Parts: sequence; C-alpha cells; structure tokens
Amino acid sequence: MALTGSAFLALWHDIAPPSWTEYMEWHTREHMPERLSIPGFTIGKRLINHTVPRYRYGTVYGGENVEVFRSPAYLERLNNPTEWSNKVQPTFRNFLRVACDRIASAGVGDGGAMATIRLDYESGAGPDAVHTRAQSLADTLLTVTGACCVHIGLARTEVSGVKTRETELRPGMAEKEFDMVVLIEGSGAPELETAIPAFEAVIAESGSGVTNPQTIVYNLAYQLTAADMAGTGAAQ
Repeated sequence: MALTGSAFLALWHDIAPPSWTEYMEWHTREHMPERLSIPGFTIGKRLINHTVPRYRYGTVYGGENVEVFRSPAYLERLNNPTEWSNKVQPTFRNFLRVACDRIASAGVGDGGAMATIRLDYESGAGPDAVHTRAQSLADTLLTVTGACCVHIGLARTEVSGVKTRETELRPGMAEKEFDMVVLIEGSGAPELETAIPAFEAVIAESGSGVTNPQTIVYNLAYQLTAADMAGTGAAQ
C-alpha cells in the first residue's frame, strides 16, 4: 500500500548503540501496531541506514489528515506510554519529528528504499511557490531513474510541536526543523544513492523557492498498515 491520506508524520533519529536491537523489537512488536491502531493513521514505514553518522533511523506515518497527529486519541497514547516505551524512549538521540501536509504525489506502489530530502525556503520565499509547482515537481522527480513514487510535504510544526509525556522521556534535543520535505521511494538504496544529484538538480531547477537539501537514503525495514491491524482484531 502506498502512502495514503492527505498528511504524513516524518521522524528522524538515532538510538544509543547498546539499545539498537531492543529498539527494533519494540518498534516492530509494540510501537508501530499501537500507532496504526489509532483512528486516522493509515500506514507506517520504518527506515534504516546503517552507515550514516546521524539519523540512522527514520519513520513515516500516513494520516487521513494533519489533525490526526494532534487528535485526542493520539495525544492520549503520547501521554500514557507503555512500560516498554518508558524503557526505550530515553535511548533516543537527535530526535526530529514533524507533521506535514501532503501537497503532491506521483507514482504508485511501494519501493524497497526511500530518499528523504529536507529543504528550507529561500530568503523571501514561502509556501505559495511550492504549492504552485508541487505537482509538476513530483511528476518530474518520478522520471528520474530508480524512482517509483514521490511525495511532497509542507511542514506543520505547530501540529507536531505539542509537548507530551513521551517528549519528557527523551533527552533534551533541539534538531533543526525544515519547511518542505520530499520523499522518494525507489527500487533500492544503491539506485537512489546514485540518483541523488539528479533529484537535487530537479528540485533546484523547479523554481519552488527551496534550498539547502539534506538528503538521506534509507532501506525500508518494516511496513504496517491500518488494514493489517484491523485484520488482527485490534481496536481502531
């Protein structure tokens, strides 16, 4: 199932090395199932890059709309973490979490890897230019060799910046936020790595008024959908 809904929640972070294995077990067996049982969450994709010095892990959650990511049901989970979450959350490092409106997409299906490209507005620029050119940009990025689907999001930090009990569990962090993010799924990580210069050139030439690309290519480590959870009989 491709990324669905009109919004997504994107996360990047590291984990203290002694907790790498427990984090993966917790995220697969408890955390993602918990999130995908919340009304409005549509899909979750956990990402991993074993070689980068920062942001080894990523996660993307699709939402029916951006308000899902500050809904009472979601905040209830954030303010009442499980015993396992209370153990794992303090091991997070370099945590960046931003809700986004999905303003354009191109392509269908799911890839085996994903490039995340975080961008800032150029001086004097803003969301108008991005909205005007977003679909054309997504369509052009899709033509780059190795890409199978593209999603463009605009940051809604006022949605994801709500302080919760889970926030308190993680060590104090102040990661640089962004204005726009491009998610590009592709055939595999090597193919997307090779295509990075082309992706960044397409964005620079699009006239979208964004700059300073911060690009990381991840392998898809795990994927779960709300339909999967419904099939288990989990409460929706």
